[in-house]
Amino acid sequence: MKIRVLGSAAGGGFPQWNCNCPNCAGFRAGTLNARARTQSSIAVTGRPGGATVLVNASPDILAQLQAAPDLQPNRSIRDTALAAIVLVDGQVDHTTGLYMLRESNRPWPIWCTDSTHSDLTLGNPVFGVLKHFCGVDRRRIELDVPFEIDTVGGVSWRALPVASKPAPYSPNRDAPISGDNLALVMTDEDSGRSVVYAPGLAAIDPRLWEAMLGAACVMVDGTFWTDDEMIRLGVSRKHARDIGHLPQSGPDGMLEWLARLPPDTRKILIHINNTNPILDESSAQSEELRRRGVEVARDGMEIIL
Repeated sequence: MKIRVLGSAAGGGFPQWNCNCPNCAGFRAGTLNARARTQSSIAVTGRPGGATVLVNASPDILAQLQAAPDLQPNRSIRDTALAAIVLVDGQVDHTTGLYMLRESNRPWPIWCTDSTHSDLTLGNPVFGVLKHFCGVDRRRIELDVPFEIDTVGGVSWRALPVASKPAPYSPNRDAPISGDNLALVMTDEDSGRSVVYAPGLAAIDPRLWEAMLGAACVMVDGTFWTDDEMIRLGVSRKHARDIGHLPQSGPDGMLEWLARLPPDTRKILIHINNTNPILDESSAQSEELRRRGVEVARDGMEIIL
């Protein structure tokens, strides 16, 4: 199984188009030791040469596909290596890219939960719009039940409900229900090794923790360094946990959890907000991550199990 990070940033990407926080301003001025990043998405391929699953379709999907030549196998006049799409939620930064994939010559098989399907047919009717173009072949995700994507061999999938926040247009926004947000456990059927992918995560419950303990690699929410990050910078009045993200630092923060994993577990932070100081590779926060053996996802990174 190969996972390619198509995009590693949170909504808005890095630098964000209208942001002049120290990170974004420093990047534009050339004074920040950092890399540009597009919005969060990964591509999962089973056995070598096989088809690929797109996990989340970010607004940057076209640029991400152009940066990954192996996802365009050029076998026919219209072609792609992408065979299916899995959505972990109905957020704008994970679904807007579906509009950009409307030229498909067949309905997209899209795997999602009932609550995400509802959000994308009522609150933000992406699926309804796609009916006028390529169409959608919706596949239902059952929580904590293994499933396979028939066109992509070699990978077993399992979706775990996680604590976070559904999209602002979701009727569940202020009272989330199980299935609004997912962590994916992807297992290589040949090696038996697994990856846990959870880009939006407000808390870690026993079921998710058990999956993380058994994984060869965890790719987890790296949105904010501190809970009050955006408040201190004056860009929001909300804490990280208020909008469904567990900060890295502080009591019960992500770094405390990652430190309890087995030493051979590969630990990667993904979905990095433009305000997070870990984007500056010369920062004290980045140095702390290196000391702890925690990686920061970057566009184009590949994980092979």
